[in-house]
Amino acid sequence: MLTPADARELLLAAARPFAVTETIDTLAANRRVLAVDVMSPLDVPPADISAMDGYALHSGDAATAGARLRVSQRIPAGTPPQPLEPGTAARIFTGAQIPPGADTVVIQEDTQADGEWVTIGVAAQGGANINRQGADIRAGSSILKAGERLSAQALGLASSVGRASLTVVRRPKVAIFFTGDELAMPGQPLRPGAIYNSSRFTLTTLLSNLGCEVTDFGIVPDKLDATREVLREAAKGNDLVLTSGGVSVGEEDHVKAAVEAEGRIDMWRIAMKPGKPLAFGEIHDRSDAPVPGAEAVSDTVGGTSEAKGRAVYFIGLPGNPVSSFIGFLLFVRPFLLKLQGAADLDVRGWRLPANFSQKKAERRHEYLRARINDNGGLDLFTNQSSAVLTSTVWADGLIDNPPGHLIEAGETVRFLPFSELLY
Repeated sequence: MLTPADARELLLAAARPFAVTETIDTLAANRRVLAVDVMSPLDVPPADISAMDGYALHSGDAATAGARLRVSQRIPAGTPPQPLEPGTAARIFTGAQIPPGADTVVIQEDTQADGEWVTIGVAAQGGANINRQGADIRAGSSILKAGERLSAQALGLASSVGRASLTVVRRPKVAIFFTGDELAMPGQPLRPGAIYNSSRFTLTTLLSNLGCEVTDFGIVPDKLDATREVLREAAKGNDLVLTSGGVSVGEEDHVKAAVEAEGRIDMWRIAMKPGKPLAFGEIHDRSDAPVPGAEAVSDTVGGTSEAKGRAVYFIGLPGNPVSSFIGFLLFVRPFLLKLQGAADLDVRGWRLPANFSQKKAERRHEYLRARINDNGGLDLFTNQSSAVLTSTVWADGLIDNPPGHLIEAGETVRFLPFSELLY
């Protein structure tokens, strides 16, 4: 069996980042991957500005406490100031530009206003309460790097230098379907032996979180011909076909044979719990559906032979809802991020104390559902079965536990928070 690290490495080695980009409104760029560096055309702030409400003056005019100065002008934020008259003060507000001739701002709490006059209650200090021009950003500097996944903060930063649009890598186009005659959709009567298709909602939402354009082919019957037909349709115009279920070796598991008939497949047994089976390969799309920057298929994903059509990546996840959820987070997520050219594919783990003890060490690599308690330690969900979807809602993340390791209470373990994995 492959280790989780080896399986991830194999997937990422096969992923060819997209070369096609698009320019979109900055407001629409959340979670997109930046294609080119963002350079600032200006200083931020663009001039010296006041950090507080108060009075702008020359520190030499109030070198000792008690100086009384005439207020010669009022400067709200956004209003260009006049040069400061010598021996006077200017009423100024947070964010307003410092007038020429002033070198300090005395906060209003340290002053006493009296009509057109103000008494300065402290000895003024030169440079106090002023945000200097370019203190945040210098004109010509790079403020965001290509490969960065754009966050709310990054979009705010881009807009602070006047960028109304950004050049990003195109979205992945992903087709998804689910196999299993036992599956029913919420809202339908639940016949004997059936279960509701929870993975459809989990996986399509995770794909949306990663900025994918998703085509959902729904539930496919456990029949080889039906599976092949949907694979052919799913490949048209998409970059990845993602499935849940049917990747084992049972008599009713037809995904392997169907993908082999329409392309090629590798079946991997991964030494992890939950989620041992994973399939990876390609579908040969012989249609004329356009995909920006797509290449033709050869015996290796992403090759250049014209004989078999266009290569469409294929990943098959287990049908178990917890296994498919964790498999997506650990393998599909970094794969899709690499396609988009993301520079950072690693998940930042935290080192936290375990507030529980295990009774048995597992031979496989474990991903245990746990959450952070009020003391900063980790509590373990009581039932770690791969069929218990409740654990994924209760938990804050996964404990990354190596094979053969028995966790003892108080031990520091590696914790992968969902906040790092879901987006």
